[in-house]
Amino acid sequence: MHQNKHITLGIESSCDETAVGIVADGREVLANVISSQIDIHTKFGGVVPEIASRRHLENINGVIEQALGEAGITIDDVDLIGVTYGPGLVGALLVGVATAKAMAWARDIPLVGVNHMHGHIASNYLEYKNLEPPFIGLVVSGGHTNIVKVDDYNECKILGATRDDAAGEAMDKVARVVGLGYPGGPKIDKAAREGDRTAIEFKRVYLKDGSYDFSFSGLKTQVLNYINSERQAGRTINVPNLAASFQESVMEVIADKAISAAVKYRNNKIVVAGGVAANSRLRQLLETKGEAAGIEIIKPAQILCTDNGAMIACSAYYKMKKGEFADMSLDACPELEF
Repeated sequence: MHQNKHITLGIESSCDETAVGIVADGREVLANVISSQIDIHTKFGGVVPEIASRRHLENINGVIEQALGEAGITIDDVDLIGVTYGPGLVGALLVGVATAKAMAWARDIPLVGVNHMHGHIASNYLEYKNLEPPFIGLVVSGGHTNIVKVDDYNECKILGATRDDAAGEAMDKVARVVGLGYPGGPKIDKAAREGDRTAIEFKRVYLKDGSYDFSFSGLKTQVLNYINSERQAGRTINVPNLAASFQESVMEVIADKAISAAVKYRNNKIVVAGGVAANSRLRQLLETKGEAAGIEIIKPAQILCTDNGAMIACSAYYKMKKGEFADMSLDACPELEF
């Protein structure tokens, strides 16, 4: 306890951010330290798992110390430790899980394992203090594109998921091929602001009527074929136009399906989360379509869209409230389902 408030320390290491957040009473962020590896992985065009794991090992203790310092507390003030145990890169996850277990055992602090995807949804609780389930969740990231029905804290029913490439994954691939580099999502978003989103007609894949699933592999292939054909013909590719047209074909489908799900399930709130939730066009489309349908769009600040420890601390707090603790057998689960 610190100043009569329950203190949760959250550790996130599922991919290439070493992150530690400290949250009071589940919703008040005292510290949210993120050590990014983007500069390291950029030259490889994507995350190299072995390098990511090694960097987590090098960074984790320093990030914890920095977070405790920023929060103005010591480890003795921590009442609960939450850690991402999946999904993600197994080596990266193991660093966070081992660290959390060691701290919990050494200091006799209760431990909670957190689903990374539940953490993303929980990021909104940190910003919107009165937000409570139920609502429709839209989680869009490099590895996932999901529409879920959130019935309670950390309780989600999947309504739709990607059948192949996630939105962020497709954007990374297109950005790399067209020469924008890594990470692809922000690079596509930035280039698209200077382009004409009607310049190139790329398909919108909605699948069958009533489906909330996604498929972006065909679209990705169409864009890559377009790039190759233009290059073979000796024509210069207008990168901003391509980025804007491609982005529109992805984000329009995501927004339409999310709104459709909210209407069908008679829920007037859509909570957006995940790295791709920072995309400016997705936010704009959701706001426009949501207003027309009478649906409120709730989205976190940019810093809470990325992987962070505060969201894990928040999710852990609500698992603790239900008595859902972990023991020393907690292990990394890279294929953990939503």
